[in-house]
Amino acid sequence: MSGPCPCGSEKSLEDCCAPYINGAAHPKTPGQLMRSRYTAYALGGHGDYLLATWFPATARGLTPEALSKRDREWTRLQIVDKQQRGDQGFVEFKAYYREGDGEEHIMHEKSVFQRSGGRWLYVGGEVTSAPSGD
Repeated sequence: MSGPCPCGSEKSLEDCCAPYINGAAHPKTPGQLMRSRYTAYALGGHGDYLLATWFPATARGLTPEALSKRDREWTRLQIVDKQQRGDQGFVEFKAYYREGDGEEHIMHEKSVFQRSGGRWLYVGGEVTSAPSGD
């Protein structure tokens, strides 16, 4: 893994999300976890990481193989809002992507996170998708 981090942090992948995805470190905030999960989706092939960072009760039926598929081109990430209180947190974001039609779409999500056993996990979120109109 090299080059700029897909999460848009303006850091290199090695200095940003790669340590989380490769297991060398754990995200310390919901924001770091959300960015690293976006990066894992953008790169593709990191279903094991995505499943390991998913709250077990809400990850039922998901497989590393399915999560590893790169079925769209993720183009950019915009953080709208974030908050952390104790072991609870949320990140609201817009993730821009292209599918086979070539048109840019937006996935707008408010993701909920919970810290369990000292590690942040993705619980779920409210998602809407639409053409970007940009």
